[in-house]
Amino acid sequence: MLNENKILGLEKLGDFINDFIKKDENNYNEKEERLAYLMKRSEIENPWFTQENQRYNLEQWSSLFTNDNINNWLSKYELKNTSKRVGLILAGNIPLVGFHDIISVILSNHIPVIKLSSKDRLILPFLLEIWNDLSNQEIEYHIVEKLENFDAVIATGSNNTARYLEYYFKDSLSIIRKNRTSIAVLKGDETYEELQLLANDIFRYFGLGCRNVTRILIPQDFKLDRLFENFVNHQDVINHNKYANNYDYNRAVYLLNQDQFWDNNFVMLKEDEKLFSPLSVINFSRYETLEEAKQFVETNKDEIQTIVAKQELGLESIGFGETQNPSLDTYADNVDTMAFLSVV
Repeated sequence: MLNENKILGLEKLGDFINDFIKKDENNYNEKEERLAYLMKRSEIENPWFTQENQRYNLEQWSSLFTNDNINNWLSKYELKNTSKRVGLILAGNIPLVGFHDIISVILSNHIPVIKLSSKDRLILPFLLEIWNDLSNQEIEYHIVEKLENFDAVIATGSNNTARYLEYYFKDSLSIIRKNRTSIAVLKGDETYEELQLLANDIFRYFGLGCRNVTRILIPQDFKLDRLFENFVNHQDVINHNKYANNYDYNRAVYLLNQDQFWDNNFVMLKEDEKLFSPLSVINFSRYETLEEAKQFVETNKDEIQTIVAKQELGLESIGFGETQNPSLDTYADNVDTMAFLSVV
């Protein structure tokens, strides 16, 4: 099997991460000490990357790196024996957000040419180094400052950046990703536990990921207090300086504009039709019929990454608390990266 050593190495990387997460720092070996050091440096360079969020992210990855998970994922594709150079322009909004693209390229037998985000430049190279060491096989990859000499490209950016990227790579095989966000559609009878899990979908990574919920659709008679009382476990978010700055700024703007909003001293709810909300703000709207909610989803489907809702609502949704736990076959912008790589 062409990928056997790479898969075995990825499994061992998962074991390495899992051991690191479970250990007391006083018992770290040399490689674990280096990872801990890089995590601290990452937080210094990018304060959004708190130790808690980095550890959570690493734990999610380690849970995916099992033989069954990897082989079940790869079994859906016919992988080529020939290698092409695939350029990757990575985002840096949440920790390791570009890791899935790198893994996909390597396991599709291609060579990633990686342009790291300046916001996330330390942990990814370290994990690639460990994966390579554990694979009993040289894994070819290149980390570059300028992307050139590639056969295909996968790039992630804002809507404005995407227009530039689409023009720049117009003659190349490419996946160009744009801004997306996630929403929740509430039926009205959600339990406290479900609403607390929804809070995780909102506040994990401070709401900076495309899988974070920024817009909630609620029935006409839904009481907003139910949201606030189930958000309380995340009140410490206001103690983070950069988050607090966003909260203070947005609150001041709303007050100056005399906008109506609801506030619990660490997040604001605003009745607004916009899909995207500013950091520290959750937009919401009320619907009279489920068809209204479904129409909203259909109208905005090209900008929605995922939907959190009860399955009984009949939407293509995931459960509460699951937004930041994607599987290996969950793809950004719902574009099958591995299918793309199998024809490069």
